[in-house]
Amino acid sequence: MGPIAYRRKALANLTTQIGCYALGDLDGAPLYVGQSVDGIRTRVARHLTSARSDIIANRQLDVWEVAYVYAFPVMARDEIPILEATLYQAFNSESPLINGKRINQGEVLKATPKPSQTIQVISDEERQERLNPDVRLPRQADHYARLLDHYLVVKKNDQIEYALKAHFQRMTKYHELLLVSSKV
Repeated sequence: MGPIAYRRKALANLTTQIGCYALGDLDGAPLYVGQSVDGIRTRVARHLTSARSDIIANRQLDVWEVAYVYAFPVMARDEIPILEATLYQAFNSESPLINGKRINQGEVLKATPKPSQTIQVISDEERQERLNPDVRLPRQADHYARLLDHYLVVKKNDQIEYALKAHFQRMTKYHELLLVSSKV
């Protein structure tokens, strides 16, 4: 099964409830936190297929790096803002998120909830190939260069600047992994 078919089949298992979600990288670390009042599956599918998603259009998120989706459904719309702020604060403190905007970090829940679903959207084989520092670092360096060009030529703003910083920190980690793996 090809990568697109695998992703489509995996997403079919994602909840259609409203709520929040996180897109996780190849290591499982959250990259992005979002919300949906139309259904989590619908919103995530738009991100992963580039069908009109601001973080994709502004080149902030590289879908190639997304391997997991974490779903946090809720029963009512008014639960979404505090859940999104909680997830954003918790995940962003572990590793900078590549959100198009910083989410209001006012009131948060006392504890970060666990996802009700974790969906892997690429195969184990493909994930292992992409984890190879010889593949991952050049891919992310190229993505960083494209995002930097977009920032310099098309749209200078705080959100893209923040995404550049997050990508740079991630690339530094991949660079270290490349150096360690080349000595083995």
